[in-house]
Amino acid sequence: MNNDMSAKGGFTFGPPRCSYGEAGGKKIICIGLACKDMFFPTTEGKITETPEDLFSQKKISFELGAKYKIEERFETLGGCAVNVACALSKLGIASACYSKLGEDYVGQWIKNKLREYGINQEMVVTEKDFASDLSAIIVDKMSGDRVIFSNQKVNGTLQIDSRKIKEAEWVFIGDLQGAWEKHLENIFQLSKENKTRVAFNPRQSNIHDNVQKIIESLPYAEIVFLNKDEALEIVSAAGHFSQEELDNEKILITELKKIGGKIIVITDGIRSAWAKQGEKIFFVPAVKVQACDSTGAGDAFCGAFWGAYLKGEKIEECLKWGIVNGGNVVRFYGGQEGLLNEEDLREKTKSLTVKEI
Repeated sequence: MNNDMSAKGGFTFGPPRCSYGEAGGKKIICIGLACKDMFFPTTEGKITETPEDLFSQKKISFELGAKYKIEERFETLGGCAVNVACALSKLGIASACYSKLGEDYVGQWIKNKLREYGINQEMVVTEKDFASDLSAIIVDKMSGDRVIFSNQKVNGTLQIDSRKIKEAEWVFIGDLQGAWEKHLENIFQLSKENKTRVAFNPRQSNIHDNVQKIIESLPYAEIVFLNKDEALEIVSAAGHFSQEELDNEKILITELKKIGGKIIVITDGIRSAWAKQGEKIFFVPAVKVQACDSTGAGDAFCGAFWGAYLKGEKIEECLKWGIVNGGNVVRFYGGQEGLLNEEDLREKTKSLTVKEI
């Protein structure tokens, strides 16, 4: 079954309640990958735990040369920038997506979905000599965890035009490709010159490529979003720490705050999330749900946390919105189907308690 999950079971986006550039007077741009994600759920993979490998503690394997039948597949929008923009749209916050597509069927499909979800496309550019970016995602049905095989070429040719973003009040930096180091320098230079506020979600591929560039960039961001694996790699590169120290989230987030960023946020899958603002560290436990697919959960967390912050909520409330939104998204395939609106988030976060640690 080809299940196109744009809006089902009463789950709708449509145009946000305000047009682009009018969300509380804020012009918001989400920069990064826009792609099509294709999901293949399976129970055939063999999961192996490798706790001795700090950066890859679980692995999945398949018999080489074998063929496996997939009972159903799912297709959704993908890419960190797109997922975050969709989460904002669900909260009534308008934004534009700054990305690049190929002039092909997949690119048109992505544009149609962006339009359905109320995402401004003025900054989506196309390139006729490239195919649009596409990801094949193998999902372990037992755990909801996944492995992503991505073909990302056209976004690697994206050129950041300073004229398009210098008027923005907020910029979200997601999964940059290609000359991403240069893009980071340009964006943060523009943010300094124009007092643009930046939410930054460094991607693992960028950290692998040039962790020092990421370390140099963190001080310029107002909010830094990282999962625990990403946080571990950055802190490990910035100093000498024992594995016991790195496994301590309080130490981890404190060391990240020393590197830079006004607010540091760390997520750890189904376990929980932490945020540090000033000298205070806040912790919120994850919401227990039956996970279907973890793809997009981190982006849903980022979008809701940032959305709450844009609406003037305290960090404790931002954490609640993020953990609930991310927890709901894992119940579905892809990064949009489980996104919650403001009313639902306020209701579902009432029973949550955030602790200062």
